[in-house]
Amino acid sequence: MSITQYLKSEDRTEYLIHGKVYRLWGDYETIDNGVRYQVKRLRVRSGASLSLQMHHHRAEHWTVVSGTARVTKVECFLLCENRSTYIPLGVTHRLENPGTIDLEIIEVQSGSYLSEDDIVRFEDPS
Repeated sequence: MSITQYLKSEDRTEYLIHGKVYRLWGDYETIDNGVRYQVKRLRVRSGASLSLQMHHHRAEHWTVVSGTARVTKVECFLLCENRSTYIPLGVTHRLENPGTIDLEIIEVQSGSYLSEDDIVRFEDPS
């Protein structure tokens, strides 16, 4: 049995998608996941920004591993290394890297539905 066949037989998704997903702003990879949680490592390039967005089914907790994050949720504020913020379900938010080095974030998602299609985008970076 090939690895691909094994992953399919175990109902795993690794055969469909690569572990690291590349975006215009940087990349992310899933570190762990369970029934109601998912943990990702995000790398945001210097000067890059994610879309202004919200989620109907999940909350997020961001911890800065390296770099500086500009977070928008109700108001804008900066987070440096070892600082974190909680984004409740339904709250409009954005993550930006105003610094000169890559921003690395650990994101813990929790909720009833954790797929990427639970993103309502209000504004994309130009």
